[in-house]
This record gives sequence, C-alpha cells and structure tokens, in this order.
Amino acid sequence: MRVLRSAAALLLTAAAVLGTVSAGPPAGPGRSAARGPAAAREVSATTLADGRTVLTDRRGRVLDLRGFNLDKYDETTEADLRALSAAGFRLVRIAVSWSRLEPARSHYDRARLARLHRLLDWAAEYRLYAVVDFHQDVYGQYFLGGDGGAPAWATRDDGLPFTPDPDDWFAGYFQPAVQAAFRHLYDDPDLRRAQADLYTTVARELRGAPALLGYDLFNEPFGPVAGDPADPAVLAAASAALERGRLAAMYRRLITAVRRADRDAWLFVEPTVLVGQGVPTRLPGFTDPRPGADRIGYAPHFYDTAVEAGLDWDPSGGFVEAYTAAVTAYPRAHRLPVLVGEWGPPSAATPGNAELIRRQLTAMRAFAAGWTMWYWCRGDGGYCALTPDGRPAPGYGPVFAS
Repeated sequence: MRVLRSAAALLLTAAAVLGTVSAGPPAGPGRSAARGPAAAREVSATTLADGRTVLTDRRGRVLDLRGFNLDKYDETTEADLRALSAAGFRLVRIAVSWSRLEPARSHYDRARLARLHRLLDWAAEYRLYAVVDFHQDVYGQYFLGGDGGAPAWATRDDGLPFTPDPDDWFAGYFQPAVQAAFRHLYDDPDLRRAQADLYTTVARELRGAPALLGYDLFNEPFGPVAGDPADPAVLAAASAALERGRLAAMYRRLITAVRRADRDAWLFVEPTVLVGQGVPTRLPGFTDPRPGADRIGYAPHFYDTAVEAGLDWDPSGGFVEAYTAAVTAYPRAHRLPVLVGEWGPPSAATPGNAELIRRQLTAMRAFAAGWTMWYWCRGDGGYCALTPDGRPAPGYGPVFAS
C-alpha cells in the first residue's frame, strides 16, 4: 500500500500544478453529429512524474473523469443524465451492440442510431463526456437471445453444441459453438469486413458530437481455448495467444475502421478478463494512423471473480494488490491513459463488498485517468448504484463522495 500512497501523493502534486477540472465538454442544442467542437478534439494526454498518463483539457488541466455505465437495457432517460451530472460525475459509458445497430447485413437501424444521437445530446447538455462501448456478452444474440452483441447473421457455430447454464452465464464462453463463433469473427475475411464497416458507419454518424470522447472498441474480448479452461495455466496461455495474435489484429482493423471517418475520437482497447485474476495483458502496442499524437487508451475491467459469484469480498485475498500490479505495466510502457470501463460488486450491502469499493477507489486514484462503474440504475442489488427511491445504495457512499 505504500506504493499506492506514494503514487497518489505524486498525482495530487501534479494536479495542483496542472489544475483539476470537473467541467465537461461544450454544451449546445441540436443533433449531436451536426455540431461541434467535439469533446475528443479538446482532450489530450499528459504523462505525470509518477508514470501515470492522464487526460487533460486544452488548458492542460487534469480531467476528473468518473461516472457510470448506462443504456445496455435501453432504460436511460434525460433525467438520468441530469442526475449524474448533478452528483458531480463527468463520464458515461454507453453500451451499443452490433445486433441492434445492424440487424441485417448493410441495413442500419435508424431509430437505434437516433437514440444514440439523443443520448449524446443529453450528455452534452449536462456537460458529460461519453465513451461508446461496442458491447458483447457470450458473443451475441444467437446464444443468449435478445439483441446484445453480434447479430445472428454474423454468427457461425460450425454446428457445434451450445447448452446455456442458467446459473453461470459466463460459462457460455467455453461452449464449443461460442468458441467457433469467435474464431470465425477473427479469421473470416467477410466477417472482418462487416465488423469494420459497422465501426466506420458509427464513427461517421457520431463524429463531431460535443459529448463524444471516444470508443471502447470491444467489450470483454474472448476467443478459443485449446484444452481445459478450468486449468488456470491453459486459460492464461489461451489469453496470451489471443492478445498477441487474433485480438491484436482485430484492434488494428477496428482502429483503421474508425479512423476512416473520425481522426479525433479516443480509441480504447481492452485486455481479456483475466487481468481481474492478476494476469498481465500480452497485448502489443498499437499505432494510431491519425495525424499528430496518438489517441489510444487502455480500458481494463476491475472485477473480483469470487464477488461476481456472489461471495462477500475477503480483504485478505490480495485481489486489489494483484490487480493493480497486473494492470499498470502495459499502459505505462506505452504511455496510455487508463479508463476502467467496468467495476463494482453486485451489491455493496455486505461489509466485505463495501470495503472492496473503498479499496478500488483508492487504487484507481493511483493508476487510472478515469472510470465508469457498473451500473447506473435503481434497484435492490443487481449492480444498481441507486436505491429504488434514487439514493446511493448501501455501501456506495464513497463512490458519490470521491
């Protein structure tokens, strides 16, 4: 913990010199893609003395980028954006999915794109930055139903079996059919083109939106596992191979695809979820084809597997320390700002999970340029940050006070 405290002290010193600003992007009425300047164009990266790279405004002030994920379930209202802003948050991560945006090949859902414009308009009105997250869980709608992730028309399962586990949705990633679908997405030229076309289309639609900071290029990437995924060594080897090979190639394609339409947006790459188990990423560095300085960032998630499975957090397990050690070397080596795209327990009403939130907030102050917690909603547990009457949920007080 001494290392974390020292890094935090250096950060506070740097912030005092540079200034810290909570103001968001330019506000203004009208269709988001038709007005400017875009938030991304005003945001630069600065590496501090402690090695952490932060995001700064055009006056060199460190941006206070804290906030929440929203709209995976199409529930977000203007009142939600207003309340987020009023609570002092300045960043939202908006989930979109390929199946919703392009339900049939080359047919884009104009109503869905209009909703995305509307969300960005509200974000700009309330001076919030927005990251658009290309979201997926267990590949897509073909396996989990609904309209999340990749569309059925972009799913090739080789006729292999898929048996969902109602008690463990994540286990679906290890099903043969799902692994085949990921393999085809990474390898098949026509699916590569289709995915790249989607990203170019969305970037063309949204470029110039005042609230738009950038894109999280692929949520929680996964891929084939050769061997028993219950063996940690097998899983780690598969993750490393994916990150060095197929996933890195995908990110290069998607960076190029976005840059065909937008040279200003920040582009965030994610490692596999094994970083949450203390396994450092094996992603290579990436080159940004835009003129001028690169605008590429790193967007790991910060979840404890045992807590995700429903247990109360055990502070003696060393999770936060192992995660911090695993997550920091890659962005420091490549001078990338870290945006923790997802973090938070299913509920913080228990003592251990409440302490986990406090520890995570402390850790992120030392290595992250910003974060978006999962999830802005009202409810009793289920990751909701708010109670049904709109107050901070039990254990979430430090999030709203940070």
